[in-house]
Order: sequence, then structure tokens, then C-alpha cells
Amino acid sequence: MILLVDYLPVLMFAALAVLLFTGFPVGFILGGVGLGFGFLGALLGVFSVNEFFNLVVRIYGGVAENMILTAIPMFILMGTMLERSGVAHELLHCLQILFRRTPGGLAIAVTMMGTIMAATTGIVGASVVMMTLMALPVMMARGYSIPMATGTIGAAGTLGILIPPSIMLVIMADLLVTSVGTLFIAALIPGLLLASLFVLYIAIFAWKFPHFAPPLPRDDGPDTYGDLAALVIRAFLPPLFLMFLVLGSIAFGWATPTEAAGVGAFGAILLAAFSRKLSLSVLQDVLVRSMRTNAMLFLIFIGATAFAYVFRSLGGDFIVGDFVESMGLGSWGVLLLMMAVIFLLGFFLEWIEITLIVIPIFTPIIRTLDFGAHLPQEDVIHWFALLVAINLQSSFLTPPFGITLFYMKGTAPAGIKMEQIYLGIIPFVALQMIGLGLIIAFPAIALWLPHLVFD
Repeated sequence: MILLVDYLPVLMFAALAVLLFTGFPVGFILGGVGLGFGFLGALLGVFSVNEFFNLVVRIYGGVAENMILTAIPMFILMGTMLERSGVAHELLHCLQILFRRTPGGLAIAVTMMGTIMAATTGIVGASVVMMTLMALPVMMARGYSIPMATGTIGAAGTLGILIPPSIMLVIMADLLVTSVGTLFIAALIPGLLLASLFVLYIAIFAWKFPHFAPPLPRDDGPDTYGDLAALVIRAFLPPLFLMFLVLGSIAFGWATPTEAAGVGAFGAILLAAFSRKLSLSVLQDVLVRSMRTNAMLFLIFIGATAFAYVFRSLGGDFIVGDFVESMGLGSWGVLLLMMAVIFLLGFFLEWIEITLIVIPIFTPIIRTLDFGAHLPQEDVIHWFALLVAINLQSSFLTPPFGITLFYMKGTAPAGIKMEQIYLGIIPFVALQMIGLGLIIAFPAIALWLPHLVFD
């Protein structure tokens, strides 16, 4: 009985791991496991029944009244509205023409579009589905290999979870009790670094194996430079306008991240109106889809709050801390162990579950680590947040449960096999790990810009 009491948090985590494979909604699983083990702890005398009332207070104060989390519904509305505005179609057409003479030009255009859309939508599902529907048929018609085409679309689509405005960074800022604006600015260069690695790989691969990524015809596009300039302005102005509204208002101190989310949502509605895509039916569809996405996310927040409170109340933090300390790995060893755990969890869980479960456990440990001259102590949390964000980006692509893979499979033309999609994402996951290694080795990549803006 004493052994059972001591290891209740371990059993709690094991039960969660098993139940996540049942396909039941994650929010209900998190909350159900938390409440179930709370009652079990009460029966064993290690959890007070009165503590259940603390759950209500934590959920109301930590989720319902949390001003940081109010940015999430507005960013979701912004991304959903932008998807319906038709901006992405014009942008992809323009980028195809601009890169038509570059090896792998169409794949590079798709990557560039994913990068730009990431800075305007922040929603991976919407970006991947939209790009699969628009770009994959075109790439197949141009003779691209299916693994190359699907890998490019999947990798480019997942940039939206890292490049601000990122919903994941909003949630992480809340969990780490740090500034959303700082994380937004810090994520810009790492996000562009990953996009650059993708482009470099595509260009080298297409130059070496042109039959897998054939070049576009040189006569595609406008006949005059004037027409080309008009096309570029028409394609790039709307997303750049929205990026300036959101990120510019934060960087210049005109608005908080939460206020910038509202500005961005209003800007997306304006773009839809200017493009003549805004109607009552479109607005209704966008609001319903945004509501469903928000309901799913906040259900997970509530369940995760219950799980985390019971886990910590049963002594889970102490078990994890004692286990890590007993390994004697040192600061670098502990950091690499954390990164390995997050990467492996990405094979089986989505980013939202990993974030809400792992971050509260790892944060007290990471605050005690000392990296000496490599990194000032006051920068450790921001650096750690970016490392986790880059690592979690791979969770969208790693089989068997990479959600991006299922988005593509569900919207791809008939005949494309899951094995081809798996094969295509392998080099891009490797590139993400290279990017992660660069940020670990050179923290200034992520921290230079926040210091320049805010110091």
C-alpha cells in the first residue's frame, strides 16, 4: 500500500499514456484521469477532498479569466477568415512565377508561401489543408515526385506553429509565466532559419535530381515587367499588411499581443471585404469553425489544469525532480534529455497535449539549470521555450500520429499512399533537428532580436 501511494503520480502518467490511444477526446481524458486519481488519492489519504474545490478556482482564474489566452480565439478567427479571403491563391501564383527559373522553383514557391502564411494565420491545420488543395495537384501535374511534393507541403505548413502569431507560443508564454511579445519576436529568426534550410535542401535536391522536381516553363507568367510588378504588389501587399498589423503593433509597442490579435482579426475581415469574399454565409462559416476550434482547445486547457493540479498535489514534481537529479547528467545532459523526451512524445501525441503536460513538469527543473558563459540565466526560459517550440514542430510530421500527415492524406488526390507521405517528410524532420541543434549551439540566433527590440 505504501508503495502504491508513493508511485501514484507514475501510475497516473501511465494511465494517461494508455487512454490517449483510445481515441476519446483528449480534454475528457486529461480531466478524467486527474479526477479519478484525485478520488483514489483521497481514498488512500494523500489527497484532500476539499482540494477539488481548488480545481474550480484554478480553472476559472487560470483559463476563463486569463487575459493572455483571449488572444487565441482572435488568432484562430484571423487565420480562418484569411483562409477564405483568397489571398493564398494569388500568393502561390506569384511565387511560382518569381521562382520559375530556380531548380525546384515550384517547391520553393510552396515553401515561401507556407512561410508567409505562417506569419498571417498561425493555424497549421488550415495552412496544410489549404496548401494541399492548391499546390499538390499543381506539383503533380508538373511532374514532381509525390514524396517530394507532400514533404514540402507538410514542412512548409507546419511553420505556422513556430512563426508568430503562433497559438503555441501564446500557450507556452502563459505556462512559463513570461512575455508573449518576447517569444513572438524571439521566434522570428528561428522560423526563418528553418524555412531557409528547407529552401536550401529543395534547391540542392532539385539541382542534383531534376527529374524529381522539374523546372517550370520559362514562358509562364506576365509578358512585361510592369505586369509582373503589378502581380507582385497585388499578391504580397495583403499578407504584408496583416503581418505589419500584428507583429508591427507589438514590436513598436502600439499594442499588447492580446490587443494585436484583435487588430489582426479585424484586418483579416477587411482583407476578405476588399477581395469581395466577405458575405453573411462566409462570416457564419468562419465563426462556426472558429468556435469549434476554440471549444476543443479550451476543453483541453480545462482537462490539463485538473490533471496538472492532481499530479503535482500527489508529489509528481518531486518524483520527476528526484529522478533527473539522481541521473547526475548536469545542465546540458538534463536539457538534452528533455529534448529527447519531447521529440519521442511527438511520435504519439499532439503538440497541445505535450505542451500542457510536459511544460509544467520541466519548468521548475529548467529554472535551476546553469549554462555558465554560454547563456545568461535570465535568458534560459526564453531559450528553452524556443527549443521546445522547434522540437514540437516535428510532432506534426513524425509518424504514426503526426497530424499534418493525416491532414494531407485526407485532402490529397486519390492514389497517394500514406507510405509516400511518410517517405517525403523524413528529410524535413532531419532539417528541423539541425535547426534545433543550431539554436542549442548558438542561442543568439533566437535571443538577439528580442534584446535589440526590448532592451
